[in-house]
Amino acid sequence: MTSNSRVVVIGAGLAGVRLARRLGELGTPVTLIGDEEHRPYNRVLLAEVLAGRYSPDVIALPAPAELTRGRVARIDRELRAVHLADGSVIAYDTLVLATGSNPVLPPLRGLFTPDHELPEGVHAFRTMDDCLGLSKAVRPGVRAVVIGGGLLGVSAARALAVRGAQVVLAQQSERLMERQLDPGASKLVLRHLKDLGVEVHTECRVRDVRCVGGAVRSVELADGYALDADLVVLACGVHPRVGLAQAAGLEVRKGVVVDDELRTSDPRIRAVGDCAQHDGTLYGLATPALEQAEVLAELLAGDPNARYTGTRSLTRLTLNGHAAHDRTVFDLAAFGETEALPGDDVVQLTDATRGTYRKVVVRDDRVVGGVLVGELGTVGALARAWEGAEPLPSDGGPLLHLLTNDGGS
Repeated sequence: MTSNSRVVVIGAGLAGVRLARRLGELGTPVTLIGDEEHRPYNRVLLAEVLAGRYSPDVIALPAPAELTRGRVARIDRELRAVHLADGSVIAYDTLVLATGSNPVLPPLRGLFTPDHELPEGVHAFRTMDDCLGLSKAVRPGVRAVVIGGGLLGVSAARALAVRGAQVVLAQQSERLMERQLDPGASKLVLRHLKDLGVEVHTECRVRDVRCVGGAVRSVELADGYALDADLVVLACGVHPRVGLAQAAGLEVRKGVVVDDELRTSDPRIRAVGDCAQHDGTLYGLATPALEQAEVLAELLAGDPNARYTGTRSLTRLTLNGHAAHDRTVFDLAAFGETEALPGDDVVQLTDATRGTYRKVVVRDDRVVGGVLVGELGTVGALARAWEGAEPLPSDGGPLLHLLTNDGGS
């Protein structure tokens, strides 16, 4: 790639900003386009802003010098140009889609006003504007219903409880964070939320959002039970933003399909982050997005051997206590397969008094997954054993050592 090639990146989230910064460091000029008015920020930490632990400035990302604010209306592949909604046109030699994802808005009766807007008091929780809107609306005693008990829903419920809201969390499946955690760890998350005063309903489906005068007043469950609500937070997952790619005729399945060089079906266009689907996998997590950005920066800066071969990512969540006198911190980490299959070996250590839980799943003498709740001193060693996929010695001693050695923590 020549030094004066024009690289244009659509999307100023974690992946887009990391890519633009790395390209700048490697001497490749880049134009970054972002459609939010705020400085680029770390979306992973929005719950900490909502909780009042961080100000928006704290989670801001160091943005590259050339940041264009605007919404991309379409991509002209033939002329290799990006058309913005304000009428401006930016030419590219290489275009990178880092468009991220949008929140899933569930098909609930009453969710939208006649103008197809969310009613007053109903918020998605995906952007800085969502976060600031919620922060402005929350106050001690406000009745908040969080719909969704995954990682985002648990984080939002905790943040609202920290701010003094009366929080009810409604989860459709049988336990919290079922995608990341096994039942034992889910129970500890449930206990932590209850300690914060959060009321949790599992195996319940929300059917209806009731509004009066354009503002939410209650949420009705499928069994007819109504939850009074001044605030409703939609934490029902995300789906990749692929509209631009589809309109441009690129191959899209769940996400924009990319190869090991992060090329789409048009070799002039690459994709990274939440919108990219690599080898059938749509990650939707920060670590793979950052790794993809690093690999693509090397490729675009001229390294012909750089390749992205997938990410084995670890989920990490820290929940803090809810009052000044409560300094408890609830830490958890999960990686790989947390549920054992027939024939797998499971090593599990539980300390109910300290609220700690450690579990590792071993298959064919290899660590294939694990969950740790509470003290996470062993997580680094366990994650390395999992990532390396090296066979463990047959006597099992080193595995027990991995579970019990806190590395000085």
